[in-house]
Amino acid sequence: KLFGRPDIAIKKYKIVIFIDSCFWHYCPKHGKMPKSNIEYWERKLARNKARDIEVNKYYEEIDWNILRLWEHEFKEDFENAIQKIVKFIKKNKTAV
Repeated sequence: KLFGRPDIAIKKYKIVIFIDSCFWHYCPKHGKMPKSNIEYWERKLARNKARDIEVNKYYEEIDWNILRLWEHEFKEDFENAIQKIVKFIKKNKTAV
């Protein structure tokens, strides 16, 4: 199990890919704060964003290649989102 639980990991090429939920990672484009229990959700979503930063820093410090995509990228243009992943893997596969 890798730190941060990447959605896709290719250890051989030191690649991790995260597909972040617009709700749970509080997307700037689609993130919506629930209307009830606001204090809880503000803390929870802020912590999730802070954890994303920690995870990014962790992989950068150990020289891994990290890609983050938003859930909405797949909903808006699935083929383009997949191509981003393919290009990222191809680019970083040759870098090893």
